[in-house]
Amino acid sequence: MAKYGEGDKRWIVEERPDGANVHNWHWAETDCLPWSKMFFTKSLSDLTILDGQGNLRIKTKKVEKVDGEAYVNIRKGKVIPGYEISLSVSWEGEAKDGEGKTLLKAEGNLEIPYISDENADEDPEVKVTVKDEGPIGKALKEAMLAKGKPLVLEKVRDFVQAMAKGGPVKDELEAKKSAPKTNTTTSNSNSAAVSKEKVGVEKEPKKEVEKEGKKGFKTITMSEKFNCRAKDMYEILMDENRWKGFTQSNARISKEVGGQFIIFDGSVTGINLELQEGKLIAQRWRFGSWPDGIDSTVRLVFNEPEPGVTIIKLTHLDVPEEDRYGNATVVENTERGWRDLIFNKIRAVFGFGI
Repeated sequence: MAKYGEGDKRWIVEERPDGANVHNWHWAETDCLPWSKMFFTKSLSDLTILDGQGNLRIKTKKVEKVDGEAYVNIRKGKVIPGYEISLSVSWEGEAKDGEGKTLLKAEGNLEIPYISDENADEDPEVKVTVKDEGPIGKALKEAMLAKGKPLVLEKVRDFVQAMAKGGPVKDELEAKKSAPKTNTTTSNSNSAAVSKEKVGVEKEPKKEVEKEGKKGFKTITMSEKFNCRAKDMYEILMDENRWKGFTQSNARISKEVGGQFIIFDGSVTGINLELQEGKLIAQRWRFGSWPDGIDSTVRLVFNEPEPGVTIIKLTHLDVPEEDRYGNATVVENTERGWRDLIFNKIRAVFGFGI
């Protein structure tokens, strides 16, 4: 997997020379793995599970590892978290008899193999092991599962909520939201805000009308042939892991109608409009370098005239001729991107060449 920012520069939003992130349009990404390690180390180390109840004492020792990736993308103030991590926590327990004599001291491990933003609304799997598999050791293990698992999952839910609010950049976001306005009175600020809202409400429908009626937009059409089944091509284009593989860039792709996708390291974003497995992909696309409010429509129609041969007909509607900086190479670069960075890469990586 390529690191963010190492994809093809033609499809990446370049930073301005002055370093300004105008209107917060560009994707501002923060690596959250170090913060995640600190979060779990603080919340899951030396955590008391049982303190004498049932003559058992159990507590966590320390977080042994937090592996994977975690990041937060910020665009126009919207937080888009992404994470796939696993963690391991060591624990220790002691069992005593009714007179307070120690029967067994044991150590074990608690593992959560997969915590993902895709399953943020579900509790992850928790595995508990103990080194002493005798009857008392098993009793300690069962107690850790019964009492410790809920406490650990509570901390995981805290992590999920914290990431949804921005993780390590939460304070920065809140500071920006609460920053006082300068060079204006409160009444003027309120009036300006109301006026701006009214302008915004009127502006969007107007932009759609202008978009359909004015020059400045083009349609890209292509027909490409591949040595594979139609369902294979559909799966490749809708599977984020395969997309990461053939583009060597990061991607997040929903497989549901109405779901969002982020591809080419965040340079392209959109929504699934219509999906028919092995037959049709219709999506709303926009590049970060395009003017505000401009979206395009992509339709990929899959035909299989004979088994093992697939023809994809691409129609990319409403591609602006110029980007937000006045560069008039958008259509050319977009067409080249489809051909060289998507279709030809799929042929090369998956062996579907004609």
